[in-house]
Amino acid sequence: MSSATASLFASFAIAALGAAGLAYTLSHPGVVAAVLDRARAATTMAAGVDLDKGGVGDHRAQTPFRSSAPGSVTLPAGKYGHFQAEAEINGRDVEVMVDTGASLVALTYDDAERAGIFVKPSDFTHRAETANGLARVAPVTISRIRIGDITVRDVPGVVSERGASERTLLGMSFLGRLSRVEMRGSTLVLED
Repeated sequence: MSSATASLFASFAIAALGAAGLAYTLSHPGVVAAVLDRARAATTMAAGVDLDKGGVGDHRAQTPFRSSAPGSVTLPAGKYGHFQAEAEINGRDVEVMVDTGASLVALTYDDAERAGIFVKPSDFTHRAETANGLARVAPVTISRIRIGDITVRDVPGVVSERGASERTLLGMSFLGRLSRVEMRGSTLVLED
């Protein structure tokens, strides 16, 4: 085997490990966060950082901040490089993670109920591939999703079975309706 071929195989192996790590992080954010918080706590104690007062260990979603143009929102990357925001879904605040790999907006069961979307066991008629494997989902139409100045109506989505997902994902059924979605360094720009 040539060195170029070996290098190519090594690159694919590293990419596969990265994808597996990302999938694990998305499907087990609590476990990963706890490990990272312990490591941060050990290194920041000497510096006097208070992890309980919005310091390095703050897990709350980043609030979007408006850029210079109306109808534009800029999201800062969170501590793991994910873009999170407080969205308003059907008039209720819901923490979401932007996921360009998700075809639809994928609501957790609890977030769906918080947003006034109630599904019955018989509504779980579809299956979706998730980081945890196959999961049963209920197709829904979300009346309104708002982030900052951006509002999108009648958004196709799904609701996961109770306990099947840990966070709501803002997928392409929302993002694809925007005029622009652009990553700039450690920020994500959304334009209506």
